[in-house]
Amino acid sequence: MKRTLAPTLLLVLLAASAATLAPGAKAAVERAMFGNTFSRNMVSDEKGLPADWDVKTGRNVRWWADVGSQAYAGPVIAGGKVFVGTNNDGLRNPALPNDRGVVMAFAEATGEFLWQMTHEKLTSGRVNDWPQQGVCSTPFVEGKRLYYVSNRATIVCLDTEGFKDGNDGPVTDEKATGPTDADVVWEYDMMAELDVFPHNLAVSSPLVVDGILYATTGNGVDEGHVNIPVPDAPSFVAIDAATGKLVWESNLPGKHILHGTWSNPTYGVVKGRPQVIFPGGDGWVRSFEPKTGKLLWQFDANPKDSVWVLGGRGTRNNLIATAVVWEDKVYIGVGQDPEHGEGVGNFWCIDASLEGDVTEKGRVWHRGGNDFHRTISTAAIHDGIVYAADLSGFLYALDARTGQLYWKHDLLAAVWGSPFVADGRVYIGDEDGDIAILKAGKTKEVVAEPNIGVSVYSTPVAKDGGLFVLGRNRLFAMRTGAQGKPATRRGE
Repeated sequence: MKRTLAPTLLLVLLAASAATLAPGAKAAVERAMFGNTFSRNMVSDEKGLPADWDVKTGRNVRWWADVGSQAYAGPVIAGGKVFVGTNNDGLRNPALPNDRGVVMAFAEATGEFLWQMTHEKLTSGRVNDWPQQGVCSTPFVEGKRLYYVSNRATIVCLDTEGFKDGNDGPVTDEKATGPTDADVVWEYDMMAELDVFPHNLAVSSPLVVDGILYATTGNGVDEGHVNIPVPDAPSFVAIDAATGKLVWESNLPGKHILHGTWSNPTYGVVKGRPQVIFPGGDGWVRSFEPKTGKLLWQFDANPKDSVWVLGGRGTRNNLIATAVVWEDKVYIGVGQDPEHGEGVGNFWCIDASLEGDVTEKGRVWHRGGNDFHRTISTAAIHDGIVYAADLSGFLYALDARTGQLYWKHDLLAAVWGSPFVADGRVYIGDEDGDIAILKAGKTKEVVAEPNIGVSVYSTPVAKDGGLFVLGRNRLFAMRTGAQGKPATRRGE
């Protein structure tokens, strides 16, 4: 029997990292982001990764480090550092107490805590900034710049080196400027500047392409879940990554938001046409021209007869998962706030080369009803196979071109994170703290299912021959042949 979902309104937007070359870039710059690449495909070419471990003995565990009591953002690894988003229950600075959103940086090689950025909670309370959820935006890292969306609905640019290399950027009046504090380059307040009303939390994991940062705003309904306080406020924004100035905004879907706007942007070039793809709070997927914000196409990811019912009891769903671009197609599944529970879902393959309303003509294949449930996970596509998970705890292997089911695996616990493919294996975590490791391919073969001792609401990430796993309150670095300190229960 499956366990009940964790009692939180967090909409988990989970992470992976990689070094890649941006469109238009002249030289390779190390980047790390949610979804591994600009196309958000959870696949890596890393080799030699551990296929099993034991946190109780330290076998194949390089190190572990405590974070807050709830951690959902990251990990991302770049420049010899590991970055995660969490809350302030893992208090690192007694001068910065109470409930806060926190971004932490650790040394990749040793797990040493390096620095943190904290954000006080909004005074409006849970309608805009849910208690104890911390920072739930997985950072985007490019060179020595780190970008994320804070619990206060601000888009933040930090120096990855902290104050080690001086005080960078126009912001020079930081309140905390010690050796373990963050150096703020710029900060853009979406509530103050754009009148955005984030429902429960702003969580978008941003993307920076050719100098422009893309993010969703969290705009949504009021505390009664009936009215949209600011339907004209944008759901999607583009910001100059160097200066923090607004480039363009879109208030689509306006008054049609069902709950909140909590997904992430995706970038792709489809048949020579660049596009940035935003899953919307109304259940529609929309594609925009990256430089101008011109709408290119849109797709309703719910069947025509679906119905939205307050509290998640209907058949119409939000979009919380992130779109993946692969071979000129977009892959995405629908879902809802995990507190709304399990339910009927839909997973789509969409032709991204068309224009206008492509709800009918853009449908390549679809899996739904009892064959796919609500999901907040992002897919991984490798060797023509889509690995997709749903909230009910099932992992599916599907033909990327036809949707044919190759196999299904029951993890026996809720899945919030995403499958990650590397070294010929699929890694995926669940609420019971298990990391299911399966052989990638058309035939199901379970390699191992090691447990890390705490719930996993994020995605395992491969980097530099290691596997990094963020649990609910602890960060692990796994490596084949390592023998680290046994992981006791927190507080022991």
